[in-house]
Amino acid sequence: MKLADEFFADLRRSVRLALAEDIGAGDITAGLIPAERLATAHVISREQAIICGQQWVDEIFRQLDPGLRIEWHCNDAEMVTAGQDLFTARGSARTLLTGERTALNFLQLLSATATTARLYADLVADTPVKLLDTRKTIPGLRTAQKYAVRCGGCYNHRIGLFDAYLIKENHISACGSIAGAILQARINHPDKPVEVEVETLDQFDQALAGGADIIMLDNFTNSRLREAVQRNDGTAMLEASGGVTRQNLRNIAKTGVDYISIGALTKDAAAIDLSMRFEDI
Repeated sequence: MKLADEFFADLRRSVRLALAEDIGAGDITAGLIPAERLATAHVISREQAIICGQQWVDEIFRQLDPGLRIEWHCNDAEMVTAGQDLFTARGSARTLLTGERTALNFLQLLSATATTARLYADLVADTPVKLLDTRKTIPGLRTAQKYAVRCGGCYNHRIGLFDAYLIKENHISACGSIAGAILQARINHPDKPVEVEVETLDQFDQALAGGADIIMLDNFTNSRLREAVQRNDGTAMLEASGGVTRQNLRNIAKTGVDYISIGALTKDAAAIDLSMRFEDI
């Protein structure tokens, strides 16, 4: 997938901070190993997963030692099985040991996010609905997790507070009305999409009349989702949100909404079990 320059700048920053957090003044344990000692390391997955994080692993070892060589045996967004080799790294034993934990941390988290996204995406693959992530990401790793969501077959909601409006209850209260909030949004940033979160059908009607681009239907029952779809008649894009699980996802998708946003894609992912094995060369 095509990635912007900002993505790579953020990736390098995240890796730099993660390495500094772990290494600090120096890896005193790796210092026990002779500097000239070389080694080969194999990273394997101990469970089935959608792999994500290749570029973070590459950047970790690039920042530690540009001379270290990595050979990948799979690609991001690819399904792997338990026991499968993910990559082989060759070079300084010290470098491999110093970078091991940080590399696995990124790889296990992002693969977990991608795997979770794929589990949800597969449930509605035969429907036109698009599954969206949210801003419920690990601080400092939003760009990475949103990339992982795409590797898993889902889609990104807005990246942050800067690239799209999401007008919620407190914004509406401060602005005086839904119509007033939408109007001010158009004045301030006419190029940005305007989404309004509503909790009732009356609020939905107001958002529709106000010209919202997207209306988020927060914790609507399925019957109310269908009613909103009927009233909307294709005018705005509709997003269901709140209380979405793997058990009720298909029923929500069948109501006819365009999007379903799911915080669990990024906030509930359980790390994939990975292992790095070393051998001398």
